[in-house]
Amino acid sequence: MSEMDVSRREQFKELAVPHLDALYRSAMRMTRNESDAEDLVQDTLLRAYQFFHQFREGTNFRAWLFKIMTNTFINQYRRRTREPETVSYEEGEDFFLYNQLVENYDSELGNPERLVLQKLQYEDILAAIDRLPYDYRMAVTLSDVEGLSYKEIADVMGCPIGTVRSRLNRARHMLQRNLWGYLQEAV
Repeated sequence: MSEMDVSRREQFKELAVPHLDALYRSAMRMTRNESDAEDLVQDTLLRAYQFFHQFREGTNFRAWLFKIMTNTFINQYRRRTREPETVSYEEGEDFFLYNQLVENYDSELGNPERLVLQKLQYEDILAAIDRLPYDYRMAVTLSDVEGLSYKEIADVMGCPIGTVRSRLNRARHMLQRNLWGYLQEAV
């Protein structure tokens, strides 16, 4: 193996390893299956390494990896479904969850935020995210779990920033309704 190949491999490893956990978490959100998530991360890293020469130094390597993973997922796993996913949701008020807590439990605890933190488990929140349709789930995962900016999410998902904002807004409304169901069960 040439010295240049060793250097290239080490550079790739140095850039990619810090993002493995985030890639796996997002792959789990996409595939909803451990084995498929592992395969997706492996395929992503293989493609990223194959096309590492196309990565422009000074740009966001993390966003580049997520873009590759999203494209890989779409190519491999969504090929089966050619029809667009339809979403049925009720347009709701911006603070649905908060308002429900104030109406139903304000007198008991005095602080709806405290009730949410006491009753919701991390697993409940992840389960509520998992129940979202793919595009909304990915927008929330990339934004709220992985901390990508709107521009980075738009690049990863291949859509305009306005679409990202819209999907995040709708996803958060759906999450509020899903989490309200978990809170009802917990109380």
